[in-house]
Amino acid sequence: MTPSVAQPRSLDDAVEALRTAIDPTVLAGGTDLMVAINAGSRRPTSVVSLIRVPELQGWHRDGDEVVLGACLTYAEIERGELASLVPALAQAARTIGSPQIRNAATLGGNLGTASPAGDSLPVLAALDATVETIGPDGVRTLPVLEFVTGVKRTALRAQEIITAVRVPVLRGPQEFLKVGTRNAMVISVVMAALVIDLDGRSVRLGLGSVAPVPVRARDAEALAEGSVDWDTARIGDQTVFGRFGELAAESTAPIDDHRSTAAYRRHAVSVCARRALERALR
Repeated sequence: MTPSVAQPRSLDDAVEALRTAIDPTVLAGGTDLMVAINAGSRRPTSVVSLIRVPELQGWHRDGDEVVLGACLTYAEIERGELASLVPALAQAARTIGSPQIRNAATLGGNLGTASPAGDSLPVLAALDATVETIGPDGVRTLPVLEFVTGVKRTALRAQEIITAVRVPVLRGPQEFLKVGTRNAMVISVVMAALVIDLDGRSVRLGLGSVAPVPVRARDAEALAEGSVDWDTARIGDQTVFGRFGELAAESTAPIDDHRSTAAYRRHAVSVCARRALERALR
């Protein structure tokens, strides 16, 4: 049976389409959904496409934050002024798929899919991003670590959609490292996103593909924060970098699967975390 397709042209119309549709499936860029449909694992009865909703497009600065629309594409994230404001997210965007995929794939779609290998998720975790949603019960705002609840599970309620993601603009270096089975067009084996907040004197490390949900390596963060000379933004004790990587690996709960063993993932996390900290604060 061919599904019904709604193409709302405003956010109010999108909310109404979701309210009235029968078991609706939300479509943004379609880079995940169409793979599932073509493979036969998804058979939606109705589809609500968000790609023509202007309120979900683009991004804007709001004080010390940037507000990223749910339908913002990775091609838009990886370049221009936004890339300079949130460099780790831009670095992650450049590793996703091909140029064709990045022109279609959206931040909200990646977040809503909630795959453990979602490339934006460790960056958003490191940035303490918040997710804005709208639905029959109105508008909600949730920390990203509360929004992603499990493997491909989120805190979204029935007939609710992501509208935007808010991330702070921070002064300090940011890094994103990714390990895969090849150099491009690959699902992540391990990801590490490091964010340094020089004004808040904090070190934040988000990890992906190493647990059911994005991970913050809190013990590693505390070690680094206590070791930084914040006047020079450097770590003088060279043993800290290796220990930082070890603590990062200890914060993970990886599995063996067809892409990697758990042991290799722990090793890769340790290496990526150490390298990110060295690049940022050595």
